[in-house]
Amino acid sequence: MYDLIVIGGGPAGLAAACAAWEKGLRSILLVERDRELGGILNQCIHSGFGLQYFKEELTGPEYAGRFIEMLSDTGVEVRLETMALEIAPGPVVHMVGPGGYAVEEAKSVVLAMGCRERTRGAIAIPGTRPAGVLTAGAAQRYVNMEGWLPGKRVVILGSGDIGLIMARRMTLEGAEVLACVEVMPYSGGLNRNIVQCLEDFNIPLYLSHTVTDIKGRDRVEQVVVSQVDEHRRPIPGTEMVFDCDTLLLSVGLIPENELTRQAGIEMDRRTGGAVVEENMETSMPGVFACGNAAHVHDLVDFVTAESARAGEAAAEYVLSGGAPAGEILTITPGDGVNYTVPQRLRPDRAKNGCGVFFRVGRIFNDSRIVVSSDGQDLASFPRRHMAPGEMERITLSPALLSQAGETLTISVQEVTRT
Repeated sequence: MYDLIVIGGGPAGLAAACAAWEKGLRSILLVERDRELGGILNQCIHSGFGLQYFKEELTGPEYAGRFIEMLSDTGVEVRLETMALEIAPGPVVHMVGPGGYAVEEAKSVVLAMGCRERTRGAIAIPGTRPAGVLTAGAAQRYVNMEGWLPGKRVVILGSGDIGLIMARRMTLEGAEVLACVEVMPYSGGLNRNIVQCLEDFNIPLYLSHTVTDIKGRDRVEQVVVSQVDEHRRPIPGTEMVFDCDTLLLSVGLIPENELTRQAGIEMDRRTGGAVVEENMETSMPGVFACGNAAHVHDLVDFVTAESARAGEAAAEYVLSGGAPAGEILTITPGDGVNYTVPQRLRPDRAKNGCGVFFRVGRIFNDSRIVVSSDGQDLASFPRRHMAPGEMERITLSPALLSQAGETLTISVQEVTRT
């Protein structure tokens, strides 16, 4: 029996395993389905990683390499090309790899499977089914790891960070990116990526637009882009036709949680991940979720910090014999807030306060984040600007938690200036 099994060898799994080892666990298994550790970082060859965690600017492979090196200094067992198939109560992990089918018992499990991209089927774009329609992440892997250029004339649907980064990458490789098209009235990516990946290369961004038709027999030949109204319905007469051979989709990320659902762990429909407490423990005792498997992050530094917390909590759970904490507070999203993580909080384990991540539902300027309980405002945090593409974080102090009832609500209020 292992003290801990970590499922996923990307940045979340690496950080969780290293943190658990540092906390004193000595029987740890890390399971990764790919041929190598590092996860999505291996194909992210652009810089910008590590500014918060390592205090220096690194590429994705460099960031992953730091943690792989840290892991190599531990006694953590790693199984590559191994797929976790099921998590049963115990917990027990069923997996299959080069050594065949295996069933491993553990005292704790960390779920760090990451996330996947939405595909064309998830958003139902009309038109034919030619070659040349692929996700931005798939194109990133082709260009950066396989050495293939997916196309020469490109339109990008969606303004998520991967799509923005691939607009720059495709341009640098000699392709012409004709447009980036976003159905919402705001971008879904970080502002720095809009500037560095679109504006710096004179790539137009069409907000409140979407692809309404794909034309082509064997290969994409044209895409039709239309403006949409406030209900995201195409407006007749606003069509623009782009002659292109490739359509990249950057239309959102989904936490990889088939294992989580199958195990009967409580899920949050807003995040697509498990409901977690402040130490990232799920509704199944001894099972923790972190990184993009819990909720989609915008910075890997946040993934690392959160996953290290999950690894430390798993170690504490094992070393303490799984002793439960006291009462639970529920954290709920209020007006203007899409979700919160964690969704639950045990004040007994938050002696130094608790950080809460969340995303807003639209762009806010001159506003304040309000924390309330039982109809009473307990704290407020001013903000000059907030956007859905950028994750927000506040810290709930011990003094605030001592005033809370059974539920805390986090909402956004606009400030009216006279």
